[in-house]
Amino acid sequence: MPDMTEKGMATRRKVLGDAHVSRAEAAKTPFDEPFQSLITEAAWGHVWSRDTISLRERSMLTIALLAGLGNDHELAMHIRATANTGATESDVMESLLHVAIYAGVPRANHAIKIAKDTFAQMREATK
Repeated sequence: MPDMTEKGMATRRKVLGDAHVSRAEAAKTPFDEPFQSLITEAAWGHVWSRDTISLRERSMLTIALLAGLGNDHELAMHIRATANTGATESDVMESLLHVAIYAGVPRANHAIKIAKDTFAQMREATK
């Protein structure tokens, strides 16, 4: 079995980008190191690294779940990650339409605002 920490870190860097992960790693302390290890191995190694569905599909699922649960900071981070996963703005909107029906219009409405702002920031950064 491959080392899930190494596999997870590679996938984490691929999805979130080297700069983001390097900042997170640099900010890690002895207090949060167990948590960082857990998410790298479990979320990124065991779940995101599976080849059953694409990174694009995982991105769309993650965005819908984060929006439905109201995890706004994580939502913006995963919207930015679409640049690496292949999920398009249209894919994100489709995910958020599902949020409106299955998790509530107010959650979707707020998530759409976050997505619009984040996509605009991404476009501005590439100018």
